[in-house]
Amino acid sequence: MTHATAYSVVIPTIGRDCLADCLRALAAAQDGPAPEEIVVVDDRPRPVGELPLDAAGMLRDRVRTLRTGGRGPAAARNAGWRTVTTPWTVFLDDDVQVLPDWSRLLADDLASAGPDTGGSQGRLTVPLPGDRRPTDWERGTAGLEHAAWATADMAYRTVALAGAGGFDERFRRAFREDADLALRVRGAGWRLVRGRRTTRHPVRAADRWVSVRAQRGNADDVLMTRLHGRDWWRRAEAPRGRLPAHTLVTAAALTAVGCAVTGRRRAAAVAGAGWALGTAEFALARIGPGPRTGTEITTMLATSVLIPPLAVRHWLAGLVRHRRATPLGTVTATGAPGTVSLAAAPLGSPR
Repeated sequence: MTHATAYSVVIPTIGRDCLADCLRALAAAQDGPAPEEIVVVDDRPRPVGELPLDAAGMLRDRVRTLRTGGRGPAAARNAGWRTVTTPWTVFLDDDVQVLPDWSRLLADDLASAGPDTGGSQGRLTVPLPGDRRPTDWERGTAGLEHAAWATADMAYRTVALAGAGGFDERFRRAFREDADLALRVRGAGWRLVRGRRTTRHPVRAADRWVSVRAQRGNADDVLMTRLHGRDWWRRAEAPRGRLPAHTLVTAAALTAVGCAVTGRRRAAAVAGAGWALGTAEFALARIGPGPRTGTEITTMLATSVLIPPLAVRHWLAGLVRHRRATPLGTVTATGAPGTVSLAAAPLGSPR
């Protein structure tokens, strides 16, 4: 019989070099029970070369791989957890490194989980430079230390995943799919708790336009609102973004252009000043806490001009794309570990 705290690890990957560090750290964290298996889900659209599975060391014989062909992290995690047979499934991202005492503390976290506990979140730590202020990108990554239910290190009862239907594969990026799942699991009656184990999340290298590309997440926020209602931010413990301010700045820019084209110079000047002030405030808010190097200042100025209209564009695209989105079905936990009732419940309904 499988022990009640036995677990499998699922790691989705797109073949980044950091996967080797992730597996190496997992192999080193063996002062507690080892995972029954490690499922590495290769989500590269066109895999080229082999994954560095030998980095798993003594755990290499417990590693198996699946391929999902570039369908996104939600689909990759689903493919992984649906093949495990252990009571618990632990999700790790391929860019994290568990600490040496991780397996022992994970065992404690799982053993202390009550019968109504459906998930246990690991604590994330993001190492930042000690000799200078962090950049905008580094500060954004450091925000993961306070994120709720992030699947960078998140253990779920496998039965709770099955009852909730797993991850919603309409979330194609690594954004909001974890919050969506957490709301559905909690909506089914399970508790989610924070454990004692700690996982290191290094800041990955990124180019200067990474914050511009991140604005695609505004479309995912639209999907979250469709699925869970307007108060999902509060229930998911997610910080509100700057979309309202970005909308005002973008409206000012469009008004300035429209007035200039129609010859209303004074109105164009007023609207243009509003756009300039809004853009300057945004840029200064990002430059102030940073290292204030020439490269960082230039990047913040350029991206602060581009981000507001792109954020609004992706939000509008999300309104169109997800206009008919409906919640996945879910089931309600009975309170006993490993048992569920098949009574359907709408997602995000107040409890």
